[in-house]
Amino acid sequence: MNDRISPDRTPADCIRLSRRRFLQVLAAGTGVLMVGIRTASASDAPLPLAMLGDNFNDLGAYVRIDSDGNVLIGARDPDTGTGVATSLPRIIADELDADWNRVSVVPLGLGVSDSNGQPRWTYGRQIGGIGGSIPAAWNDLRQAGALARWLLLQAAARQLGVPADKLHTDSGMVIAPDGRRFSYASLAGDAGKIALPANPPPLKTPDRYRLIGQPAGDVDARGIVTGLTPFAIDHDDADTLVAVLAHCPWPDGTLAHSDFADAMAVKGVVKVVQLRPEPGQPWGSTVIAPAVAVLAEDTWSALQGRQKLKLEWKPGASGGESSAALEQQAEALLTGKADPTARVRNDGDVDAAGRKAARRLQATYYQPWLAHATAEPMNCLVRLDKDRASLVVPTQAPQQAWAVVQRLTGLAPAQIEIRVPRVGGGYGRRLDHDYVAEAVMLARAVDKPVRLLWTHGQDLDHDYYRSGSVHQFSVTIDRKRALLGWNQRMASASALVRRGVPDNRLWSSELEADQLPAALVPNYRSDWYALNSSIPRGPMRGMPQLSNAFAVESFIDEIAHSMKEDPLDTHLRMLGAPRQLSLSAGGVLDTGRLINVLKLVADRIEWKNWLHSVNGLGIACWHVNGAYVAHAIEVAMQGEKLVIQRVVCAVDVGRVINPQGLQGQVAGATLDALSTALNLAITFKDGQIQQHNFKDYPLASMAQLPDAVEVITVPRDDLPPTGASFLAMPTAAPALANAVFRATAVRVRRLPLMKELLRLL
Repeated sequence: MNDRISPDRTPADCIRLSRRRFLQVLAAGTGVLMVGIRTASASDAPLPLAMLGDNFNDLGAYVRIDSDGNVLIGARDPDTGTGVATSLPRIIADELDADWNRVSVVPLGLGVSDSNGQPRWTYGRQIGGIGGSIPAAWNDLRQAGALARWLLLQAAARQLGVPADKLHTDSGMVIAPDGRRFSYASLAGDAGKIALPANPPPLKTPDRYRLIGQPAGDVDARGIVTGLTPFAIDHDDADTLVAVLAHCPWPDGTLAHSDFADAMAVKGVVKVVQLRPEPGQPWGSTVIAPAVAVLAEDTWSALQGRQKLKLEWKPGASGGESSAALEQQAEALLTGKADPTARVRNDGDVDAAGRKAARRLQATYYQPWLAHATAEPMNCLVRLDKDRASLVVPTQAPQQAWAVVQRLTGLAPAQIEIRVPRVGGGYGRRLDHDYVAEAVMLARAVDKPVRLLWTHGQDLDHDYYRSGSVHQFSVTIDRKRALLGWNQRMASASALVRRGVPDNRLWSSELEADQLPAALVPNYRSDWYALNSSIPRGPMRGMPQLSNAFAVESFIDEIAHSMKEDPLDTHLRMLGAPRQLSLSAGGVLDTGRLINVLKLVADRIEWKNWLHSVNGLGIACWHVNGAYVAHAIEVAMQGEKLVIQRVVCAVDVGRVINPQGLQGQVAGATLDALSTALNLAITFKDGQIQQHNFKDYPLASMAQLPDAVEVITVPRDDLPPTGASFLAMPTAAPALANAVFRATAVRVRRLPLMKELLRLL
């Protein structure tokens, strides 16, 4: 099977269920077994119709085994292209010993119910695209699968009159010592009548894994390729009005003059509505900018009506802003004597180390503002009834979307249904829900279902951008080439401003206290300077590692160049002997694992030829939340044309659930990072964004990117899994920049430099 079941359903298709603290099971008389996981804070929610059988009540929500032998497994986190719709169900299926060929995956919408007026989350954490789905689900989902398998074993033991521990399971079968085999389908009815165990059933030992660690294609692949997989933008409802928006060019602007007559005269246009941001609400939870919405019977009429609007907008405080002026503000802060907004980390005595240095080096790096540019633009389908709200929305965080709907409608927690089909890209943009607020406001205004559609141009014009930044470094080096002191100063506009975050934590979207080379240099200082901007900012894929890794790893390459040595040697000397260093945020930095991925990419790219290659070779490494990554890239200059010839990436993420999925994530994130580094920048002038479509904000073409990304995964079955959705983002761009540096700036002095390097090495 392995086909996802469409999440389409109406409230009438759902059954409300009661709650239990632990794992819940019920079987219907038709022979269906269902298992769901519960935590202390969990509750129940409506289930997709596909998860239900006849005569069901008081059942769980993750697993269904029906009398035909089919197994349905729910995927709780939104899949934004990260593959969690495959990897999460495979965790359950492995513990269940299910036959993967008989499994269908069901995308679960938001699980929420009412607990004295407060929400209780059925599935616990539900958030996608931030690299935490697998580690957060690893223990919970194995328990769900293990319980179902335990019940099936108990049912078979009772039929045979033998102890359950004498039986074993394999590929959807319970097998007796004498070789008799019982299908899960034949046992499902009896299994559901067995009392729950007092303690969680034992989990499988890793040597018995049959799916975990084995490659599997994306369960949605066929549907995506053939166009059959429904995205949120594909959904519709009876009597739905299509809404399109004309946003104010300034997020804090106002509508000075308007004339809607010509728009209302367009055939099919039903109503024109003004929208305003709600005062006091944080960014991401209300309308992103003042807007005028045209609601019509179809998309064409709505777009034609929007063209007929006569609107005159007045700028607010942001009308005087420009990206160039903000960059100058950053330079002034970093070169002046003002105290930093936040001292993120301060180890040892950087100033004293500077007085002992044999060598000093400084560098400054500039990075542009960035937009998310998702493939599927913002959209939301909303139906509001007297006592119910039903939404189909592409969100990375359905619980946060729920909070927006609940605030605007006042409905009880369980009266809000949110369905999340496959999401056409998130990258952090869909952690915000301004578009959900817009759709709900419009549905209230017209008392009809509303299908809100943004265009790609609006996505670029009205985004929560990644702030541009300026990084200033100075380093001191002793006579033995060891780093004595490291001083980093960064200026940027925090993505956490106007989001309810205390001022003393605004730096945390821009820097990490434990980022490289913290803990590796005895005297280390990291300062952050806040830029003041009214341009909306928000979470971006790979923040804050993306911008910092580029600056840090580029600077390490410059250090190597200044000392006329191999950049790999510079990295290895900085990392030192393999050891585990405690991190201030918890966890450890395992320098041995970081050294390993660095050496793996160096060997694969034939780094030994670094000095003699006519092409440019670049290398970079980083660590993110217990995972380790390195890139090595080879480029060539064909005249003035840059050609990326080879890209190698090595990752160590602990236990790998789906190697094929991991390789896809690593390759995809690498290409995303290369595209960003080659082409992308958002600029604004007089408070208005200058890029309005993909012509102005060009994603890299296939011709600009490498033919392949070689991915090396480190087998670490002794460690729990970590996340990987953006793991390859931080190091691809600096490895590329370092390779370009070798192929361009250095080649002017290549012959004398080679002689000097050969003498030193």
